Amino acid sequence: MINTIKYLLTGIAFGIIMFKSEAASWFRIVEMFQFDSFHMYGIIGSALAVGVIGIQLIKRNKVKSFSGEEIIIPPKAKGWKNYLFGGTIFGLGWGLAGACPGPIFTLIGAGFLPVIVVLASAIAGTFVYGMLRPKLPH
Repeated sequence: MINTIKYLLTGIAFGIIMFKSEAASWFRIVEMFQFDSFHMYGIIGSALAVGVIGIQLIKRNKVKSFSGEEIIIPPKAKGWKNYLFGGTIFGLGWGLAGACPGPIFTLIGAGFLPVIVVLASAIAGTFVYGMLRPKLPH
């Protein structure tokens, strides 16, 4: 139960940060895709820097998860085609929906209920991918 509370509090903090930084703002996302503002690029760049440093600290210090298990980060597959294809699909979905997966929950929590359609579509897409995964080149 205590682990659930830790995850819940982490998620709440993430949602507040996403909302207050305007990373969940459809207008900010549109500005980014139209190259009208540096705001989102700054947020994404900051997150990338924190992520790289965090992953290195986890690897070097053998950090354990909330449940006490060692965190093992498997190596990524090589090959630019998979990243190009996946990134294109992700970017198109992000541009059409106006939200990547993180802000979907933030927007619903902030009371933007039409985003439930985006969440349902993301879940459906994940389900379809799960069904097609054995047939896809990996």
